[in-house]
Amino acid sequence: MTDEKGSEQPAADATQKLVDITLDDSSVVRRSPEAEHERAVAIYDLLEDNAFSPIGDFSGPYHLHLSISENRLLWDIRTEAEESLGVVTLPLLPFRRVIKDYFAVCESYYEAIKTASPAKIEAIDMGRRGLHNDGSELLRERLEGKIEIDFPTARRLFTLICVLHIRG
Repeated sequence: MTDEKGSEQPAADATQKLVDITLDDSSVVRRSPEAEHERAVAIYDLLEDNAFSPIGDFSGPYHLHLSISENRLLWDIRTEAEESLGVVTLPLLPFRRVIKDYFAVCESYYEAIKTASPAKIEAIDMGRRGLHNDGSELLRERLEGKIEIDFPTARRLFTLICVLHIRG
């Protein structure tokens, strides 16, 4: 099966999905209303529809706790009974550029929606979506051989990774 970008998708399986996701908010001072909204929407959408399959002999559905520690993104994967299935660690360095660029374009977008023309807002939003897609594809590449996710799931998870980077 393929997604809208023609990328291979994990097979649809009702057990190979996330049913709970939490973010480590211990390092967050505060978030803007826009960032809180993005976080809430991403989590809601993820729980409504996702494809998440850790590589190995595991059976879901899964709980996921995302956190950042020492420039690494930690994916703490658990069963519904909260039994640990392991932690997948990804270095954050490969994501830094796209996250920085994404934040800059998001800031421009939120400023533009206050006063800019619809054409300018649409152009900025296209750039924002393009960077979001780039980050999502990078996430899928970095998770290859560890966790299989489809493109829509990668997009929502990339949003949450960006939320974790907000430091007030």
